[in-house]
Amino acid sequence: MNDVETLRVELGSRSYPVHIGSRLLERAGGLLRALFVRPRAFVVTDEQVAAAGHAGRLEAGLREAGITAHRIVLPPGEATKDFAHLQQLLERLLDHAPERNDVVVALGGGVIGDLAGLAAALLLRGVPLVQVPTTLLAQVDSAVGGKTGIDTRHGKNLVGAFKQPAAVLVDLDTLRTLPPRELRAGYAEVVKYGCIRDASFFSWLEAEGVGVTAGEVEAQRRAVRRSLAIKAEIVARDETETSGERALLNFGHTFAHAFEVLAGYDGRLLHGEAVACGMVMAARLSEELGMATADDRRRLEAVLERAGLPLHPRDLGLAFPPAEVLAAMRHDKKVRGGRLRFVLWRGPGRAGLVDGVPEETVLRVLAA
Repeated sequence: MNDVETLRVELGSRSYPVHIGSRLLERAGGLLRALFVRPRAFVVTDEQVAAAGHAGRLEAGLREAGITAHRIVLPPGEATKDFAHLQQLLERLLDHAPERNDVVVALGGGVIGDLAGLAAALLLRGVPLVQVPTTLLAQVDSAVGGKTGIDTRHGKNLVGAFKQPAAVLVDLDTLRTLPPRELRAGYAEVVKYGCIRDASFFSWLEAEGVGVTAGEVEAQRRAVRRSLAIKAEIVARDETETSGERALLNFGHTFAHAFEVLAGYDGRLLHGEAVACGMVMAARLSEELGMATADDRRRLEAVLERAGLPLHPRDLGLAFPPAEVLAAMRHDKKVRGGRLRFVLWRGPGRAGLVDGVPEETVLRVLAA
């Protein structure tokens, strides 16, 4: 398997590999067999991923290693990330009389990864988890790092647990069946890494990033590999977001999550689209506070626009009153002592966590 690149998330005894390549679903048995104490897996996926044939490819790959897979299919979309579907998933898993050595395999985008990951953390007080992300957003972000969760009426991912996977399989071939809008949405998270940690990567995205959303395999491979290397490094240093470094991965997300709550998770605003808008807002806020320049913001806007991403919710026909956005942001997980904290930047590659931002400044940015 010389064409498979492997990164490691270094967490001591809980370290795990992230395999990146093509045709990994068909080769899943060989890549994962050592994780199975007994050859039994539960493949949790959604209707769209199953219809694309990815579940069948994965199950065939597991069968070649003698692993039996039981498939559980859920509805697609952010609305599935709720208490009702979590309970449904757990009950369906329990219908099969699972044992603690059985492995839950999350096959899908961020919704399936978050939901199945939380179920694996809860089932029998914890069973092994493998993440097999099929969207660009999940491949570069949510499948690695151990954050799992569901949404509530109060906000996004406010109920969850840290559950590190035993392995991650990133099969780039799955991106071929991804709708263009979903591919563009995932690209927003790729841009985020250039914003927070790697100015040279940001420059590459300015020059070559359109290849990622145009389906160019080598551009996608490079974007996924660099994004995951940054994510793995940050997670290894601040797994449970205690030092503040992992919070940098939330650049733009304080705004984004508030937009998603107000949109009602109804499909009008995808997570990556919200992140794109949120990063522009964070850049504007950084500009207002004298941390970054208007030129920095315009560079970010240009990268996002070239990929066809929105810069503001109104680009998608959405209007959210600034006071309501601010109220939603008060449920953000970075809030401390009742005060909002934002991940802001000083230009590409340089970001930090900022406390004590005046609310009137935030409202001014939201109203712009």
